[in-house]
Amino acid sequence: MSERYWVVGGVYTGTDFQTIAGGDALTELGPFDTYAEAKAVWRAKSMENVDEAYARFDIRKEEHHEFWVVGGVYTDTDFKTIAQGEEERIGPFDTYEEARKVWWQKSSSNVDDAYARYRIDQQ
Repeated sequence: MSERYWVVGGVYTGTDFQTIAGGDALTELGPFDTYAEAKAVWRAKSMENVDEAYARFDIRKEEHHEFWVVGGVYTDTDFKTIAQGEEERIGPFDTYEEARKVWWQKSSSNVDDAYARYRIDQQ
């Protein structure tokens, strides 16, 4: 799973913070790779609008799950160095079950090779 953060908000029509004033679009700043980066931008944007009672900005975490089947034939059973080229990356898959089916196929087809290994990574 990869997490990214966005600073989202704007000036609203009221303190219910439901409708952006003037028909403007919601302001979305980002993405930021860390919460700390998003917080710094949120703080600056909030201070920029400190005198506006109808302004509100929030930090939202975007979660996106992707599943990948990763592996190949390695040089030894430490499974740290791939024998030729790069690790094979198959995907992305939207669900774990989709990735698991491919993992099973790859693993089963290499069952007799002690140096072959595949895993499912979630990003």
